[in-house]
Amino acid sequence: MKNVRHITQNDAVDNRLEISNHRVTIPKSKLSAGSVAEKYPILLDDGRTVVYIADKSREREIRLRYGLDK
Repeated sequence: MKNVRHITQNDAVDNRLEISNHRVTIPKSKLSAGSVAEKYPILLDDGRTVVYIADKSREREIRLRYGLDK
């Protein structure tokens, strides 16, 4: 008789969740979600509001939008 191990639904989910089973690496942009690493701070409203942006060239646009929303 063959030694057969039946995989239950719980085993399949556990195997999917194990990091060793993931072949593709996670991009740095996904790992830094919510992080302010490599982002530029913009102080608005006399320093009471701080907005972090990734593209420094959009600073003027952000300031104008914030001024219009007030």
